[in-house]
Amino acid sequence: MNLNRKEFSTDVAGKPLTFEVSRLAEQANAAVIGKYGGTTVLVTAVMSNRDKDINYMPLIVDYEEKFYATGKILGSRYMRREGRSSDEATLTGRMIDRTIRPLFDNNIRRDMQIIVTILSFDGENDPDFVALATTSVALAISDIPWKGPIGGIRVAKIGDKYVANPTISQLAEGFDLECVVTGPKNTINMIELEGKQVQEDEIQKAFDLGQKEINKLIKFQESVVKEIGKEKADVEISQPDPELVKKVESFLEGKLEKAMYVADKDKSKDNLSVLHKEMTDMLKDDDHEEKDVAFAGNIFEEALNNLFHKNIVENDKRPDGRKIDEVRDLYSEVGLFERHHGSALFARGSTQSLGVTTLAAPSESQQIDSMEFQGKKHFFLHYNFPPYSTGETGWMRGPGRREIGHGALAEKALKNIIPDQSEFPYTIRLVSEILSSNGSSSMASVCASSMSLMDAGVPIKNQVAGIAMGLAINEKGAYKVLTDIQGPEDHHGGMDFKVAGTKDGVTAVQLDVKVDGITSEIIKDTLEQAKKARLHILDALNKAIKEPRKEISKYAPTITITKIDPDKIGAVVGSGGKMINKIVEDTGVTSIDIDQSGEIYITADTAEAAEEAKKIVEDITHDYKVGEIVEGKIVKILEFGAIVEFGYNSDGMIHVSELKDGFVKKVEDVVKEGESVRAKIIKTERGKISLSLKGV
Repeated sequence: MNLNRKEFSTDVAGKPLTFEVSRLAEQANAAVIGKYGGTTVLVTAVMSNRDKDINYMPLIVDYEEKFYATGKILGSRYMRREGRSSDEATLTGRMIDRTIRPLFDNNIRRDMQIIVTILSFDGENDPDFVALATTSVALAISDIPWKGPIGGIRVAKIGDKYVANPTISQLAEGFDLECVVTGPKNTINMIELEGKQVQEDEIQKAFDLGQKEINKLIKFQESVVKEIGKEKADVEISQPDPELVKKVESFLEGKLEKAMYVADKDKSKDNLSVLHKEMTDMLKDDDHEEKDVAFAGNIFEEALNNLFHKNIVENDKRPDGRKIDEVRDLYSEVGLFERHHGSALFARGSTQSLGVTTLAAPSESQQIDSMEFQGKKHFFLHYNFPPYSTGETGWMRGPGRREIGHGALAEKALKNIIPDQSEFPYTIRLVSEILSSNGSSSMASVCASSMSLMDAGVPIKNQVAGIAMGLAINEKGAYKVLTDIQGPEDHHGGMDFKVAGTKDGVTAVQLDVKVDGITSEIIKDTLEQAKKARLHILDALNKAIKEPRKEISKYAPTITITKIDPDKIGAVVGSGGKMINKIVEDTGVTSIDIDQSGEIYITADTAEAAEEAKKIVEDITHDYKVGEIVEGKIVKILEFGAIVEFGYNSDGMIHVSELKDGFVKKVEDVVKEGESVRAKIIKTERGKISLSLKGV
C-alpha cells in the first residue's frame, strides 16, 4: 500500500516540529502525526454525517496515554494495560478542549470527536505541546467547520530568562513561572500558569512571548492548509425561524431585565424560570411545534447574554447590583472540628468551601505511575462538588473531569508555598468540600485550603487567596473586566480568568473564554484588577488566622527525623525486614520510612514512642569507638570472660583479665548473668568489641 506521506516542518525553540499526513487512519475526517524531538502523537478528527436532535454542540476530546510510548510496562501488578485515564491525561485533554471549543459554531449539532494518542515520549519534550499543535493542524486541514488554526506554546521564566518550550529537565532544575498559552492570531484563549509568587509584569512578559510564538505557528499552519486543506463541509447550522425570534423578543421586552437584575441569586433564578415557563406556555397556546419551543430556549439565552453584556459595557450594571470591581461579602473561620488536623470555612457570597487538612506519615504519600511520571506526591488536594451545592439532586460517583480540573488548579495555587519535606516531613492531604456554589468554587477552595493548612500547623510561607474575573464585551470591542464573577456572569460572560496568589505574588492562573480570544490589553487590565481583589480577600483570611499554629493537632501523628550512614540502612532493615519490624513492634510506632540518603522518618501517635524508636535506630547504627563507656547486661558467662549486650543490637566481650585488677579465679566471682554493668571499650576489630570493667 502506498501511504502517500507528506511532511511539513517548522522550527520551534531551535527544534523541528514536524507534521505527517498520510493514508494512516484514512477513514477519519483528518489524521495527522506530530513529532517534536522524540515525542510523537497521532491526532484524529471525526465528524458524524448526520445532525442530532439536541440543543448543544456535541464535541468530545479524548487524550490517550499509551505506556508503550515510554518503552515500559506500567499499570497495576494485576492489570498490565491502560485503564482509566490518569489525572495528568484528563487535564491535558481538558486543556485541548478549552482551546479549540470556542472556535466552533455552537449551533453545530453533529457529533465531533478528537482523539489524541501518544505514540512515543522521550522524557524531555512534553506531549501536551505536540498534541495541541497537531490537533490544530488536523482540524484546520479537515472538512470540519472550525475557525482555527490556533497556536500553543509553553513558556517558562528560568532565572532572568524567558524560555519558549523548555524541556522537562530544564523545568526540573527550577523556574519562577511556567505556563501554557494558546489561542488564535493576536489573541489568547487558554492559559495554565504555575508561579512561585511572581509579579504581574513578569506574567505579562511570558504571555507576550507566548503570543509571538502562537502567531508564528498559525502562519505556518496556514501554509499547510493552503496546500492540502479540504473544503469545509456544508453543515446545517441550527437556526430558528426569524418570525419566531421576533415573537420571543417581543414577549421578553421589558420583562427580562426585571427578572434577571435581582441581588438575590435564588430569586433571580426563580424569576427567570417563571418567565421561561410563561414564554413556553405562550408558544404552546399559539400551537407552535416542539422544535420551535426548543429553539425559543436558545433565543431566551441569547437575549439574556446580549442584555448582560450591554448593561455592563454601557452602564456598569451587574445582575446583583455590585460595582464592576466589587467583591461579594466574605466570611472566614478556622478550627471547625476538633478531630480534624486542620479545618477552615470560606464563603464568598453564596459560594462556600470547607477545607480539611490531614497529616500522615511519609509512607502515606500518593504513588504516581503514569506515562510521564513515576514517583511519589507528598502534597495533594482533592475537590468534591456534590449535587446539593447547586440545590440539585444527582448521582454520587467518583470525580469527573471537572472535579479533577478544579482540584488540580487549587493544588497548583498552593504547592509552591508548602514547606520542603526536610522541614515538614508529613504527607499532606487537602480536601475541599463545596457546600454551596455560585461562581468560582475552585478559588474558594484555595482560600479555605490555605487557612486549613495554617490551622493544621503546616509552616506555609504565606496565606494564599484566589479570585475569578469575568469579561463583558460588545461587537465594537469595548469591554469591562468584572471582579468576582458569580453564576450568571460566568454563564453569560466572555471569560473565566482565575488568579491565585499571596501578598508577594501570583501562584496560579487559569483562563477559559467563550469569545474567540482576548487581547494583551485585556489580560493586563485583568491582572491588575485581580491583584486588588486578592489583597482584599487576604485581609479577610488573615482576620481568621494570620500565621500557622505553633503546634500541630494532638490528633495528628508525631514524626521524628534522624540521619544515618546510608551504608547502615541494611542494619536497620535487617534480613527480610526483621529488624525494622521488631522496632515497630517493640515501640508501637506507626511506621519507619527510610530514604536512600539515610534520612529516617519515624511516625508515631506519641512523641515518647517516636523518641524511643529513634534511640534504637541510633543505637543500631552507632559507630562504637575505643574509650567509650557503655551500659548493658551480662547475657552469657564463658570460661575466659563474659558477654555484655548493650545498645539495641550490640554486644562485646570482657576478657577475664579485664574484669578487675589482680588474679580472677572464676568469672562468676566478679560478675553474674543478668547483672547490669558499665564497661569501657578498649578495642574494636572487624565488628568485634572488647570491653573492660577495670578500665571504668
